[in-house]
Amino acid sequence: MKKKDIQTQNPTWAKYLPWLAAIVTLIGAVSGLFGSGQVRNMDVQALGRLPVLEGGRVKPLDSIARNSLLVIRSQQSFRYNDRTVGPDEWLADVLFRADIADDQPIFVINDPDVLALMGIKQSSERYFSFKTLSPYIDEIQKQSEAAHPIDAKQRTRYQSAIVNLFDRLYLYHKLKHSVQVAGTEGGLTQEIKDVAVPGAEERQAVLRELGLFRAFPGAKVSDWRSVGEALRDARNGQPLDKGLAPMARVSDAWAKQDAPAFNAAVGELLTQARPDEMATAKSELIFNIAQPFYTGMVIYVIALLLLFVSWARWPGLLQPVAFAVLLVGVLVHTAGLTSRVILQGRPPVTNLYSSAVFVGWGAVVLGAILEWIYRKGFGTAVAAASGFASLIVAHHLASDGDTMEMMRAVLDSNFWLATHVVTITIGYSGTFLAGAIAIGWTIRRHVVKVQDPAADKALVAMCYGIVCFAVLFSFVGTVLGGIWAEQSWGRFWGWDPKENGALLIVLWNAIILHARWGGYARDRGIMTMAIFGNIITSLSWFGVNMLGVGLHSYGFMDKAFWALVAFGSSQLLFMLFALLPPRFWSGNRVAAPRTPVQA
Repeated sequence: MKKKDIQTQNPTWAKYLPWLAAIVTLIGAVSGLFGSGQVRNMDVQALGRLPVLEGGRVKPLDSIARNSLLVIRSQQSFRYNDRTVGPDEWLADVLFRADIADDQPIFVINDPDVLALMGIKQSSERYFSFKTLSPYIDEIQKQSEAAHPIDAKQRTRYQSAIVNLFDRLYLYHKLKHSVQVAGTEGGLTQEIKDVAVPGAEERQAVLRELGLFRAFPGAKVSDWRSVGEALRDARNGQPLDKGLAPMARVSDAWAKQDAPAFNAAVGELLTQARPDEMATAKSELIFNIAQPFYTGMVIYVIALLLLFVSWARWPGLLQPVAFAVLLVGVLVHTAGLTSRVILQGRPPVTNLYSSAVFVGWGAVVLGAILEWIYRKGFGTAVAAASGFASLIVAHHLASDGDTMEMMRAVLDSNFWLATHVVTITIGYSGTFLAGAIAIGWTIRRHVVKVQDPAADKALVAMCYGIVCFAVLFSFVGTVLGGIWAEQSWGRFWGWDPKENGALLIVLWNAIILHARWGGYARDRGIMTMAIFGNIITSLSWFGVNMLGVGLHSYGFMDKAFWALVAFGSSQLLFMLFALLPPRFWSGNRVAAPRTPVQA
C-alpha cells in the first residue's frame, strides 16, 4: 500500500498546524521581553533605562552598554566566573566597580603579532582582561600612534589590529571615567563633597575630557551635561545638579552590592528625566531587549529547516508550517524595522547596517508573496535564505557600535534623498532575490534525481517577474538620486563610483529582460545572468565603499574585502553549475522532458 500524505490522513487537525506553529514561534519571539532584569536583586535593567546623551542623540544607558561591549568584545554578553554577565551589569561594574571590571576578559585579540607584542603565546584563548593588557598599554599606544597616520586602506594587518585594539582600550578608559575617576577613594560621593576643594578641579577636568556620555538633561541637546561638567558648574557657584546626589548613591550602592539602596537610588535618578526622554529611552530599551533582527534570523533558519524536512517527508504538512513560521519572521523583521524608523525619526535606510536590514526585509516580503502565489515551497526557501543572509551581514556591520547614529550631513538633506535611498534599496532587494531564486533553480537541477519541468518553469517565471520589479525600482531610485544630487551638489550626474554602480544594476537587469525578449537567452541563460546580478549588486552596495573616493565615500569600509571576494567567487561557481547539464556528475541521470521555453 502506498504511503499517503499525513495531511490527507489527518485533515481535521493538519489544517490548524500552521496556525499553531505561528503562535508558538511568536510566543518564543516575545518571551525575552519578560525577564526580570535583576542581578543579585539589583534592578540593573532600570539603570539601563536611564536617558543619556551620546553621539548627538538621547538614548538609554543600556544602548551605551550594548554598543560598547559589542565594539570591545564583539558580543553583548560574556561568561565570567561560571555565569553570564549582561551588558547593563558589565557597564555598572565599569562605572562603579572598575577593579572588578578590570578582571573581566572582554578584549578579543586574534592577531598573532599583537599577542607577540605583549609576550602572549597564541592559543585557543581569545579574550583578555584590562588587567592583563594594562602593562603593555604604553607600547600599544606607541604602535597605534605610529600606524594611525597611515591611510586605513594602506595599513598592514598588524597595523589595523593594533589601531583597533588601542581604540577599544581607549573606549573602555573613557567609560571608566564617565561618572567618577576610577580608583579614587569615595567615588562620586567624595567628588561632590570636595567640589570646591583645591585639587578637585584636576579630577573634574579628567571627567569632562573623558566622559563618554552626558547624564544630566538640559532644555535642549546642547545643554546636557556630563558629571564632570556638572561638578565644574557647581565649583563655579551654580546650584548642584539635582541628578548628582542620586547618581552618587547609585555608585555607592553598587560598590557595596546593597540591593535595596541601589534600587531606591536608581528610581530616584529616573525621576530626574523628562517624561518624553523617559518614553524614548524605554522604547529603545525594549527594542534592545527584543533584538528583533537576531530573533528574525533564528526564525528564518527554523523556516528553512522545516522546509528542508518537508522535501524529504510530509510536504503537504510541513510546507504550510514552514511558510507560517516565515510569516512570523516577516512580522518580527517588520516590527524591528518600524521601531528603528520611529526611534530615529528617519527613513528606514540611513547607513550600511540599516541598508542590510532593509534589503533583507524587501527580499523576504517579495519571497513571501511568491510563495503565496505559487505554493511550491520555493518562495519560502529563497525568502528565508535571503532574510538570514542579509541579517548575518547586518549583524557583522553592527560591530562598529551604534547602528542608529546621527546621519552624516551629506545624507541628511531633503525628501528626495529619503525616496531615492528607499527606492533603490528595494531594487537591491529584488535583484538579490532574483539571484537567490536562480541559485535555488541551479541547486535543484543537480540535486533532484528526476527533473520536474513544471517546477522549473515556475522558478523561471518567479525570477523573470522579480527582475522586472527590480529594474523598475532600481531605475526610479537612480533617477531620484540624480534629482537629490542636483539640489544638494549642483549636478544631476557626476560618474561617481556609487552612481556608476547603481547604473550597472539598472543596465544589467535591463540586459536580462532584453535577452529574454529577444530570444538570446532562455531558462538556463536567464538564471545564469540573474546569479551574476548578485555580484554586480554586491559591488555597487559594498564594493564602491572600499574605494574611499567620490562624494559617496562616507561609508568607507575595508574589513569586508575578503568576504566580498568570497561571495563573488561563490556566485561565479553557481554560474558554472547553472551552465552545466542537470546532474552532470551522475552517470545515471534522468533527462527532463524538454519544453518549448527551455534552453
